[in-house]
Amino acid sequence: MKIQNSTKKLLYRIFQNYIRKHNKKLFISFFCMIIVSATTAINAWMMQPVLDDIFIKKDERLILIIPLVILLIAILKGFSSYFQSILMSFIGYKIVADLQNDMFRTLLKCDISYFSKTNSGTLISRFLADVGALSRGVHNVVINIIKDFFTLVFLIGVLFYHNSNLALISLFVFPLAIYPISRIGKRLRKISKSTQIGFGILTKRLSESLQGIKTIKSFNAEFIEQNKVEKEVDNIFQLTYKSSKVNSISRPLMETLGGLAIAIIIYVGGSQVISGTTTPGTFFSFLTALLMAYQPIKSLASLNATLQMAMASAERIFDIIDSKPNIVESSLTKDNLLKKNSSYDIKILNVSFSYPDDEKNILKDISIEIKKGEKIALVGYSGAGKTTLLNLLPRFYDVKKGKIFIEDVNIKDLSFNFLREHFSLVSQDIVLFDDTLKYNVCYGLSNITEKQILAACKKANCDEFIKKFPKGLNEIIGEKGVKLSGGQKQRIAIARAFLKNSPFLLLDEATSSLDSRSERKIQKSLTDLMKNKTSLVIAHRLSTIIDADKIILLHNGKIEDIDRHKNLLKKSKIYKNLYELQFKNTMK
Repeated sequence: MKIQNSTKKLLYRIFQNYIRKHNKKLFISFFCMIIVSATTAINAWMMQPVLDDIFIKKDERLILIIPLVILLIAILKGFSSYFQSILMSFIGYKIVADLQNDMFRTLLKCDISYFSKTNSGTLISRFLADVGALSRGVHNVVINIIKDFFTLVFLIGVLFYHNSNLALISLFVFPLAIYPISRIGKRLRKISKSTQIGFGILTKRLSESLQGIKTIKSFNAEFIEQNKVEKEVDNIFQLTYKSSKVNSISRPLMETLGGLAIAIIIYVGGSQVISGTTTPGTFFSFLTALLMAYQPIKSLASLNATLQMAMASAERIFDIIDSKPNIVESSLTKDNLLKKNSSYDIKILNVSFSYPDDEKNILKDISIEIKKGEKIALVGYSGAGKTTLLNLLPRFYDVKKGKIFIEDVNIKDLSFNFLREHFSLVSQDIVLFDDTLKYNVCYGLSNITEKQILAACKKANCDEFIKKFPKGLNEIIGEKGVKLSGGQKQRIAIARAFLKNSPFLLLDEATSSLDSRSERKIQKSLTDLMKNKTSLVIAHRLSTIIDADKIILLHNGKIEDIDRHKNLLKKSKIYKNLYELQFKNTMK
């Protein structure tokens, strides 16, 4: 019963949100389906005058009229079928588009933590395979349930018109199939869920293997990856084959019941023709209607299986659409209290933070005051919480305890757009899109001129390698910027920051992918970038922090010390150790 109730709710939601808006097209399509159904029944009924009046009574007047009527009926049925098909196709494809748009819209609103818990393969599988399965299922169900239902109604009308007793005999066997068909649908729904999960895992495996092909080859691990993918492919094969077997169970059941009904009708109806209580034309018209009714009955019998498979996909789709972010904007934002793209003091007061589903605090009671225009460096061992602290400022994550202020305004009282416009982030993990260099440099920015783009590229030292590409800024750089080296990718990210020109600059090991020569080239650009900006820098090399106004030493999620480079070097054993381990070589 739970599945049935769930099916009703899911169908109601699909109808209300995705089908009902097309009510005009639905009405016309349904009208066309009724015409198709009626003409099918008329063809069966026409068997009676064909046999009785033309072949037995030899009525010459009808020998021209009946063929013309049949031709007109065929034309009417053909055009009705055509319009029904294109209208329902439009609705079906629009359902796919609307569902995919709703899913992607929801995913863009989800917290970053959501994507750390859900792998991209699963999301892509739901976005493509599940939406397609749902659309096909709903499309088939809507068409079949209307067209086949009315076809059956009209054909049953023909049966009862000719012989009500035979009609009752022919139909009594089909209710026997309802229970086993219901059981088949429930099993198919479970199998379909497992199949779609399998597709998600396979998509993830394929994506990982193709993106890491260089690593796979360097470790001679082709066989390992092949086994992983083959295992998932075999799992999907087993599930789809099992689904086919379960779905096929209804066929011998319906064939047997159909054969039983026809056998009884031929025996009883044939006896009536021999005894003269009915005419051959009436009997053959009845038999034709019964044979025609067999197809919609069989189709309706398998409808539940199709529906349950579609509902398995619907559950997974709505699971995404119903996802709610934990990090949300205030209903009453206070953007008006701050000027757009102006620099202010930042206050971090008693902040503690732990990642979702992890009770251990990464940051513990952090308090920092950052003055307008200061350059602040964050240093510490790996895992000290440096990157986490940067991620709290643009609200990629929310603090567990404490508050963060820009001037005197809590960042939770600012809209996402306003807050994030104030921050430029240059991360060690550079994300580039499979598009042109120009697109990647000015990504997310509007009303940017070619002159501004070229100036930003020059400041970031990108112009020297951009000139080497045949199409310059219009060069397609491939998936994840595969045509660029690590240092070139990083310089593109720095050019973005120049172009965005936000008052707060977050540098998360921004020169980590650069060799010493490239770093020397880019260091002046970074110095220029940080002018008149409030900068927070996670140190990778000494050259990025030695002149910082403050160096904040983080250790095990706490502030161990705050001072300038020379003072920390004298008084902090941890800082001195970091210096000797990471920075000393850069001074040689």
